[in-house]
Amino acid sequence: MTESIETGFRAGPQLSNGDPTTFGNLKPAPQVIDAIRKVVKEGSKNGYGPSNGFPEARQAVAEYVAHQGPVSANDVILCSGCSCALDLCISVLAGPGQNILIPKPGFSIYKTLAEGFGVECRYYDLIPERNWEVDLDQLESLIDANTATIVVTNPSNPCGSVFSREHLEAILDIAERHFVPIIADEIYEHFVFPGQEFHSVSSLSRKVPVLSCGGLTKRFLVPGWRMGWIVIHDRDNVLQGVRKGLANLSSRILGANTLVQGALPEILRNTPQSFYDELVATLHRHAELAFKSVKHIRGLRPVMPGGAMYMMIGIDIGRFPEYETDLEFVQALVAEQSVFCLPGACFEYPNYMRIVLTVPEDMMAEACRRLAEFCDKHYKVDQGELEERQNGLLAEMDQMD
Repeated sequence: MTESIETGFRAGPQLSNGDPTTFGNLKPAPQVIDAIRKVVKEGSKNGYGPSNGFPEARQAVAEYVAHQGPVSANDVILCSGCSCALDLCISVLAGPGQNILIPKPGFSIYKTLAEGFGVECRYYDLIPERNWEVDLDQLESLIDANTATIVVTNPSNPCGSVFSREHLEAILDIAERHFVPIIADEIYEHFVFPGQEFHSVSSLSRKVPVLSCGGLTKRFLVPGWRMGWIVIHDRDNVLQGVRKGLANLSSRILGANTLVQGALPEILRNTPQSFYDELVATLHRHAELAFKSVKHIRGLRPVMPGGAMYMMIGIDIGRFPEYETDLEFVQALVAEQSVFCLPGACFEYPNYMRIVLTVPEDMMAEACRRLAEFCDKHYKVDQGELEERQNGLLAEMDQMD
C-alpha cells in the first residue's frame, strides 16, 4: 500500500481504464514488435496509401477473419482503430430521422457517434440474471420503419458476456424478419474463457448483411497503433451502395497508419497461438480472483464474465443510504480508498459499476480488499436482515444447549 506522507492520499488501483497496456504487465508478442521494426527500417511505408488500405494488408485481414465467413480483400476496409470502423459503419447506414438499436449496458461511443449524425439511439436491454443475454422481445419491439441497424457487441464491453450460438441466431432471426442489417462490434473476438465459445455474427447469418468491426487493439495489446477494420459480409448483394459509401468515407482520414499496415500481414500470420492463450488465461485468472472476492462483499453482486476484459458488479444501493446513485458510490470509493471504477451511468445502467481485468494480479487483490473495507464501513443492515441474523444466532445457541 502506497501512502503520501504529505497528503495522506493512498495511491490506489486503477480499475477503470480500458487500455490493457497501462500497467506494463501485458505486452505485445515479440513477433508484433519485430514486424513493425522491420517496416520502419525498410522505409517503404512512410507515405500515404490507398484510403481503404494496402491490398496486401486487406488480404491478410481477410485470411485472419476466415472464421467469419468467406471474404476477400475487396470486402475489407482498414480504419484508424475499431472506433473509426464503428464511426464509418454508423455514418454509412444511418442518417437524421433514423434510429439505431444499441445494447444497455453498452459502450458509450455508439451514442456519441450516432447522435453526432442526428441519429436516434434506442436501447435494448441485456439481462444480468441470464449472463447479459438480450431481452429479445424488447429488442424486437424497438424496431420500426426508421431503424437503420442493430449494433451487437460480442464479447461485450462492459459486461464480458459471450453470446451462445443459439442466442445469436435468435437475434439474427429478428433482424431477418425486419430487414435490418447488423453492425457487429467484435473487437474482443477470441477473448473467451474456458467453457465458452465465440461465434461471429456473420458466420451464422443466412440473409442478414453484417458489417463486422475488429482490429489489433485488444488481442494484440497495441491500442495506440490505431489499426482497425470493417469486414463487409454481404448477403444477396444488397450492400453495393454501402460498399461505395464506405470506400468514400475512408478517404476522410486519408487511410489508416501505413507503417502498421505494412506490418499487418506478418503480425496476423506470425503471432503464435501460445501468446493468445496466455493472455486469455491471465484475464480468466484475474476474473476468477475478482469474482470470488467480490461475491463475499455485502451489498455487491458481481456477474462472472465469459470473456473480454471486464466485469460488471451490481450495487445494492439501498444498503448504502449515504449514496443516492452508483456515481456517488464510485466517487466516494475513489475519495476514501483510491479505487477507480466506472459507474454504471457511463453505460446507461444504474446501480452497477465496471472493473477491468487487465491490472496486475496483486493490484486486483488489493482493489478487492479496499472495496470490501469500503463496503463494510458504509453497508447498513435493514431490520429484516437484523432479525434474520438474530434468529440464526438463537438457533445456534439452541443447538449448543
